[in-house]
Amino acid sequence: MNAIETVLQLAGSLGFVLYGMKLMSNGVQKSAGETLQRTLSKLTGNRFISLLTGLLITMIIQSSGATTVMVVSFVNAEMISLTQAIGVIYGANIGTTITAWIVSLFGFNFNITSFAIPLFGFGFLLTALSRLRKQNLGEAIMGFGLLFVGLSMLSQAITLDPATLTIIASMQGHGAGSILLGVATGIVITALLHSSSAMTAIILTMAYGGLVTWEFSAAMVIGSNVGSTIDSILASFGARVNARRSCLVHVLFNVTGAVLALIFFHPLLTLCTRIIPGPVEANIVYNIAMLHTLFNLLTALIFLPFVKQLAMLTEWLIKPNADEERLIYRLEFTELGFKENAAAAIIRAEKEINDFTDVATAMFDRIQMGFQDRSRTFIENHLQALEQSEQYADQMHEQLIRYLLHCEQLPVNDRQLNNLSTMIQIVDDLENMTDDCFSVGMLLARSIEKHMTFPQEDMDRLIPYVELARQFLQFVRININKHLNKDKLDMAHELEDHIDLFRNDLKKVARKRLESGADVKAELLYIDMVRQIEKIGDRAFSISRLLSQTL
Repeated sequence: MNAIETVLQLAGSLGFVLYGMKLMSNGVQKSAGETLQRTLSKLTGNRFISLLTGLLITMIIQSSGATTVMVVSFVNAEMISLTQAIGVIYGANIGTTITAWIVSLFGFNFNITSFAIPLFGFGFLLTALSRLRKQNLGEAIMGFGLLFVGLSMLSQAITLDPATLTIIASMQGHGAGSILLGVATGIVITALLHSSSAMTAIILTMAYGGLVTWEFSAAMVIGSNVGSTIDSILASFGARVNARRSCLVHVLFNVTGAVLALIFFHPLLTLCTRIIPGPVEANIVYNIAMLHTLFNLLTALIFLPFVKQLAMLTEWLIKPNADEERLIYRLEFTELGFKENAAAAIIRAEKEINDFTDVATAMFDRIQMGFQDRSRTFIENHLQALEQSEQYADQMHEQLIRYLLHCEQLPVNDRQLNNLSTMIQIVDDLENMTDDCFSVGMLLARSIEKHMTFPQEDMDRLIPYVELARQFLQFVRININKHLNKDKLDMAHELEDHIDLFRNDLKKVARKRLESGADVKAELLYIDMVRQIEKIGDRAFSISRLLSQTL
């Protein structure tokens, strides 16, 4: 019965620790996460800047897994390069060591429940008082308090009856075999928990309670770093080639670091004990925290000069899939990766919408070339490309809508939910715009194949009309994913009015030609082209209005 009671108390206290860490991380990410993720998505600079970015973001959100998932997602969306991602991954591994120091410094030196419970109550008040608008901060404070309540309960559970935990005791004291067993234990438990920080907190608590030795604790810490790669592995499923490569970087970096740490295991432990004064047994939690920091810091310093070489190695090891070499659009929603990173999922969607706008603009540029040189050259050089782009746009539309609907099910705030609804409507307009571009291209091709002739002055009138529509598309392209203020919306109104006036004048001229006996088929096709181009302007204005409604 004592053994069953101990196991149940361990399970319950572990639940408090894990939920506390999740609550704390979620609260921080909701309050500051979107800013941090946008900073990461716009990352520029050298490998040192990338490392520092990963370090700071992970220290703030207290989750290297969350940072790595963001990195994989942004590389997948081609928002950051593979070499930039490598630096961020290095920094994330260092940043995650802050948890060990927090637990070591505050978790065991005094009665943590004496401040953890009031802290939890204070956090709850912040979440309950909606007028303060500090719900996210309150959630983070509640998580912080709950974490230490769980650690206190975990410490008591471990010290209840160590004799009942004979399995762990039997794993130690067997030399190299015990060290390898400790590494394996760290890998498995961390992979199951999806949190190296939580595993480190558990190791610290067990070491403080005298359940595990210094060497076995160190081995489990090394193993937990390998187990922490599970989130990036899961996030890479169904992703593009560079996202899979960034995942491989994370695995290679952590595994190679673990192998080096095992090769120099005893010198590394000696270095820790020399930095931390006093007997190891008396300061074991500080030694573990120092080991965790040194292990990740030294590994990052060793690998930092070889960022480009590591990127080249992953490019050699992971080749693009067959469908990635063809014009096939893929946008997978990874619920595990985005469930706690709603802002990252939205940023990814914004990048895809930006790409969708580029597709529509490129299609319009092709038909503009057709108006300037209405010959067989247009059919030979542009018609097939227009058809492929239209099919690609259809794929983007279908998968983006599905992706955005998934995003609406994430824990998003009212502003994000409003923007997601607007983004769905923008995607619909973009898809209609690409359909219109393809329709104009087909009308042009038909006029060329049927050898339809138009008076030169009529074609000359179309050139500024088409150019005006192109300017409107460029206006949308520049401002996509941005809030349009009144001045910019007025500019959109002006462009829309100019296009409508042009359309009316061109249709009047075409009708007069029909009345004077011109070729009916040619003039009706001319009117159709005018109407389709005007539709493109309508779509651009609709998107502009939607952008003015974003928050």
